[in-house]
Amino acid sequence: MPRRSDARKCVLQMLYVVDQNPDVDIRWVRSNVEERLADDAVLIDFAWSMYTGVREQCADIDKRITEVATNWRIDRMAPTDRNVIRMGMFEMETIGTPAAVVLNECIELAREFGTEHSPSFVNGILDKFTSKTA
Repeated sequence: MPRRSDARKCVLQMLYVVDQNPDVDIRWVRSNVEERLADDAVLIDFAWSMYTGVREQCADIDKRITEVATNWRIDRMAPTDRNVIRMGMFEMETIGTPAAVVLNECIELAREFGTEHSPSFVNGILDKFTSKTA
């Protein structure tokens, strides 16, 4: 049975695909979310709200990432890292998941999908963000 961690993984994969291929059809994304989450309506809703929220608020999220990511431009970050950070910021701010949970989940996503440096990079940016907003 899928869990919220699986939903986050799915969202990251869809954000990555759209980040690399902006012309991807939204229906394809939705279909993939539904398929990957085994038609679990609660998880699909969670994933879809996270995916659409990150996409809709991307410019604002990126601006806030830039404020805490000293010496890093969004376009210079690895696509996986920037999308994990976007998800984390959105989930903490909009969905209200506790920061400790989001940090742990994002570090695990960075570990699984990023480079060897991704977990510490993602942790550093999200930690600065949580310190700034606390």
